[in-house]
Amino acid sequence: MTEETIHESSRSRTRQGLATYLRRIARALGRGEPVPVDEDGTVTVDAAGTGDVEVELEREDGTVHFEIEVEWPEEEVAVDEDASASKATFELYTDKADKFRWRLRHDNGNIIADGGEGYADKRDASSGIESVQRNAAGAHVIDVSRDEEAPEEGGSDAAFELFRDKADEYRWRLRHDNGNIIADSGQGYASKQKAKQGLNSVKSNAPGAAVEKPAE
Repeated sequence: MTEETIHESSRSRTRQGLATYLRRIARALGRGEPVPVDEDGTVTVDAAGTGDVEVELEREDGTVHFEIEVEWPEEEVAVDEDASASKATFELYTDKADKFRWRLRHDNGNIIADGGEGYADKRDASSGIESVQRNAAGAHVIDVSRDEEAPEEGGSDAAFELFRDKADEYRWRLRHDNGNIIADSGQGYASKQKAKQGLNSVKSNAPGAAVEKPAE
C-alpha cells in the first residue's frame, strides 16, 4: 500500500476566514464542481458523489484538534495539480497622473473590477489587490436601496453593496469593515441581475487571479 501527499499547507485563519474557506468547499461540492484544495484554487479534487467522512475532536497538550477527513475510491476521483486558479488577471499600472492603479480584467477582455482610486506608492495599490483577493469570495451581498445589512455571522471583512447611481443604473462596490471602498464595478448595469453577475464573477475570479505589474 503506497501513500502520496499531493498537497499540504498550514496557515492561521480568523473565524471568518475559516468560514469563507469552508464555504468555498461546500459551494463546489453542492454544484458538483472540482473542490479547491489550496487558497488559490490551483489544486482541485473532482470527487465521486458519495464519500466516507470521519470527524475527530481531540485534546492534546493544551491544544484542541478538530479534524474532518473525507475518503473516496481513487478510481472515482480526479486530482488536478495545475488547475486554472482564475479566469481573470489583476493589472497593476500607472495612470496619466503617474499614480498606481489596478483593474481586474477577465480573460474575455472585460474589466470586471477596479480600485477606484490612484496611489502614490505601488505598495498601497498592491495592498488593495491583496485585500480584494482575501475578502471578495466570502463577502456578503447587500442591497443598500433596501437598507439591508450584512449578517453578523460568516462572510469576510468586507461586503458587496448593490446600489443605483444618478443615472439610475445598478452598480456594486466592495466596502471593507473599516469603511473603505476597496473595489467597485467601474460601470453601471441596466439591471440588478447583471450587476450581481458582475460581482459574482469577481467573487469567483479574484482570489486566485495572477497580478501583472509594470516593468521597473
